[in-house]
Parts: sequence; C-alpha cells; structure tokens
Amino acid sequence: MLDKRRAAAKGAQMDLDQRYPGLSDLRARARARLPRFVWEYLDSATGQEATQARNRLCLDRVGLMPAILNGPQEVDLGTSLFGQRLPLPFGMAPVGMSGLVWPDAEGHLARHARAAGIPYSLSTVASQSPEDLAPHLGAHGWFQLYPPKDEGIRKDMLARARDAGFKVLVLTVDVPVASRRERQVRSGLTQPPRLTPRLLAQVALRPSWALGMAARHRHEGGMPHMRTLDKYTEGAASALSSTAHIGYLLRTAPDWTYLDWLRTHWQGPLVVKGVLDAGDAPRLAEAGVDAIWLSNHAGRQFDAAPAPIEVLEEMRAATALPLIFDSGIEGGLDILRAMALGADFVMLGRAWHYALAALGPQGLAHLTAILTKDLAANMGQLGISTLAQARGLRRLALT
Repeated sequence: MLDKRRAAAKGAQMDLDQRYPGLSDLRARARARLPRFVWEYLDSATGQEATQARNRLCLDRVGLMPAILNGPQEVDLGTSLFGQRLPLPFGMAPVGMSGLVWPDAEGHLARHARAAGIPYSLSTVASQSPEDLAPHLGAHGWFQLYPPKDEGIRKDMLARARDAGFKVLVLTVDVPVASRRERQVRSGLTQPPRLTPRLLAQVALRPSWALGMAARHRHEGGMPHMRTLDKYTEGAASALSSTAHIGYLLRTAPDWTYLDWLRTHWQGPLVVKGVLDAGDAPRLAEAGVDAIWLSNHAGRQFDAAPAPIEVLEEMRAATALPLIFDSGIEGGLDILRAMALGADFVMLGRAWHYALAALGPQGLAHLTAILTKDLAANMGQLGISTLAQARGLRRLALT
C-alpha cells in the first residue's frame, strides 16, 4: 500500500512537472482561475509599470560565465541567516491581503514555509492576524510592519507578533504615501473589498475562487479584510476614500527616530525593507539594523526607481550587513544572479501567490521544487557546489 502511494505521488509530481515546468506556467493558470479584479490586484504595478519591466530587464542583463570539466557535483543549497542554518536560500516576502488571492492563503503559505524550513513573512495588512497564524508558524516567522503612528498601537502590535511566535521584524520604508495602481483601480476593486455588481460579474466566471471565498468568509460578506487592524479601527472606515485601505488611518511615514524606537522595543532581528541607496547603509548599521532588504516593492510604489539588481553591488561594497533581495525574481537562475552580486538571501512574493492560485496548496510545494531544481541545474552549469561560491563567479554584462 505504501509503495502504491509513493508511486501515485511520484506520478502526480511528474504530471505537474510536465504541465507546469516553470513559474510562467503557474502565472498563466493563476490568471485563468482568478477574477479580474483579484488578478489586477496581484499582478499590477504603478504608473506605466516601467519599474516592474525594468526589474526583469536588468536581471536578464546579468550574465554568468559557465564552467567546464568540473566532473559530477553534489550541490548544497543551504545558507545561514541571523545565525540559523536554512535549507534553501529563498523565502516568502510579505504580500498585503494575501487572502484575497486565495482562501486561507496566509495559512497555506505559513504551513508550507514551516514544512520547507524557510521564512514566511506576514504583512500588517494581511487578511489573517498574528494570532491566526500562530498555530501554523515554523521557526522562521517574520512580521512585516507598516509603521503605526500611535505608540500604544505600535507597542501592542509588536507584542502580538512576538507572542504569536514571529522572530524577525521587518520595517517597510518605501511606502511613505499610498501609490496609484491604475490597473487595480480600473478593475473596480475598492478598499475594503466589496462585492459590487461589477465584481460579482467577474466572480461568476471563476467558480473555484468564488466557492472557496464564500465558505471561508461567509460571515464577512464573502470577502476578506485586514484582521490585524480590527482592534484599532472600530468605526474608522468612514474616513477613507474608496481606494485607500484602513491601514492608512494608522500608519505614518517613519523617520530615523522611529527606527531607533523600534530597535529599542524589538528584541530580535530587525530588517529594514525597501532600501535602494547604498548611502543609507552605514547609518542603518549604526542604528542597529540586522539586515538590509533591497526592494523596489516589485514596481508597485514608484515608477522611476532603479531595479534592485542595479544597485546590489554598490550596496554590498557599502556594508557588511546581510543583504536580502527581492523584486523580479522568477527562477533559480535569478536567485544565483542576486547572490553572485552580493545578496545573502532572496525573497519572492507574487510567485508564491501565482502558485497557490494556480494549483491550490500543492502549488506551493511545486514552486519550491521548481526553484530548487533550477538552482541545482544552473549551479551545475557554473561549476559550483555551494551558494557561497556564487560570490566569486565571473560576471558578464549582457545586452
């Protein structure tokens, strides 16, 4: 019986490998399964989406010289971060309102991250709270903070994250104001999400999503909301425009004093996310930050930002702090490109949600397999057996 189950599981995996061999296949299936307004929320950037395109273009310009005559190699994909050994060099970046993309998205993501031994980051504006996720967290739970202005709320939010089992605090600093995501607005999505007749027409075309959401959120009008913020926002929603979510009533644009306050009140690793200027690195180190996260928010905030891969080498030269990298990653080769230029760890956001929307929970394991196999295959081409060796690779500027 056990052999039959193993054979069935192997056959199912082979089927997935043949039908969805790459992230682009998962993305295409996700688009076909999601209502248009959900797809636009997940996939869109801001402005003309030039920054989103630049992320891909600049990654493709990073060439690596292949190596020959190295013989058979056993690759080790493990790495270390914050004094802990991780089996893989990638994790899950925070995505606001993950639960809009798929029912119980945050739960599925956290459970897979625990099983895979990789970091999972919960957004302040997720559709589940730190308390909701506590039973599902592994050893690498990260809490992403959109900075509350009120000190009492701030202290309470940090305590809730800590008590739920989150070990790393991530302060996002590239959202001083709300961005304009035109595709999202055109789709008809409002904040908080409401099922208007226009959206219901889109939902009717996607029965799997619709039935799952109806079962999951039957007491919330069939749509998720930002549960972490519930206790702070009673009666406040009337002050918002239709395109601004409730988090904007609480947050502030942080400054260096705010960062100092966080360093004093958070007793674990502190990461600052959304850094692109290497000139900021020395002051971040002086402030006691434990890692710098290079990101342009995947093009969702500012449409004239550089691609993180363009500034990565300069950032590496400016600091000895660990560097975390995101924006534009689509496979194992991109991970190696980032590590060759100085990154210590890589995060993906949209990719996990494409996988979940495409295949449900099994999509997460399939994406992990895709990334793992792609890493190993490309390391073989480069003649390296450990990720640490990526730093010494010969790099080429492709056109």
